[in-house]
Amino acid sequence: MIRYALTCDHEHEFEGWFGASADFDDQQARGLLDCPICGSKAVRKAIMAPAVAGTKNRSQNNSPAQNHQMMMEAMSAVRRHVEENFDDVGDAFASEARAIHEGKAEERGIYGQATSQEVRELVEDGVPIAPLPPEPKAKRALN
Repeated sequence: MIRYALTCDHEHEFEGWFGASADFDDQQARGLLDCPICGSKAVRKAIMAPAVAGTKNRSQNNSPAQNHQMMMEAMSAVRRHVEENFDDVGDAFASEARAIHEGKAEERGIYGQATSQEVRELVEDGVPIAPLPPEPKAKRALN
């Protein structure tokens, strides 16, 4: 399979997958290609850097356990950074996030707790929020 970066005459960017390089030309000539955003039939290949596998990529093949460990360490680092640099507003998170978003409170990083209903309302209203990674589980004592 070959992946091409594609664009239409309205400059919408998307990608297409083809079985062989000639398949794009064939499908375009038969009018089978169209922009998924606007429906334009004027689709062309965009400039795209090739993906080249090198020795660096091959040497970084980690086991699932190693990948899991790296992800857990990264999540812990994010949580630690937030706890050290942002204001903990506790259960006032939803109201404080909304006030910051509306310009009624000082712009700053905050964290705290919110109910699922409060989170839903913040997201629906376009308030930029993200969940804080969970605290790492404490390692159990070895027997």
